[in-house]
Amino acid sequence: MNILLHVISAVFGYLVGSLNSAILVSRFYKKDIRNEGSKNAGLTNVLRVLGKKAAIAVLLLDLLKGVITTGLGYILVKDQLSGALVAGIFTVIGHIFPVFFKFKGGKGILISLSVLLMTDWRIALIGLGIFIIIVGLTRYVSLGSITAMFLSPLFAWLLNHEPFFIISMGFLAALTIFMHRSNVKRLLNGTENKLSFNKTGNGEGK
Repeated sequence: MNILLHVISAVFGYLVGSLNSAILVSRFYKKDIRNEGSKNAGLTNVLRVLGKKAAIAVLLLDLLKGVITTGLGYILVKDQLSGALVAGIFTVIGHIFPVFFKFKGGKGILISLSVLLMTDWRIALIGLGIFIIIVGLTRYVSLGSITAMFLSPLFAWLLNHEPFFIISMGFLAALTIFMHRSNVKRLLNGTENKLSFNKTGNGEGK
């Protein structure tokens, strides 16, 4: 394992991840998404506050970030999965704790999906399917996100990935679920907001 190349992948991933798409897009609308709705700098809050066009922009930009950083990780570490995983993990960390926005970002679900698409599309599609089913049945975006991430290390193990991959999935799951801790409390209390396409909604999500 080339430590220097992994460090470069991590730094690049963190800096690109710190370019929080939700915050940047909201500034185009002369707002700071962190002061609107649920105050979360993520896709669901953008959808509720700014509408579908803004949400699509955030969706595409966040997916692109994960593709770029994990792709560089592959290139630097000569197609080894570890380089992509390190770059991807730090992209998620940058998204959640962006250095350019006072370390206040989103919750990392969409970025995690893009990382999974680049490292094992099977887990990404299984997780996306679980997310869609749960949100479709309950309209709780947070519950769908948490469940999909919680199960990702299990799927990595079932698909016979090496320990580093499984541990990486476990870390991403733990980090993103921790960022949803307020949602978990509201889910348990029955006060969590459900998905709505009205701009006045103020639930939390990705």
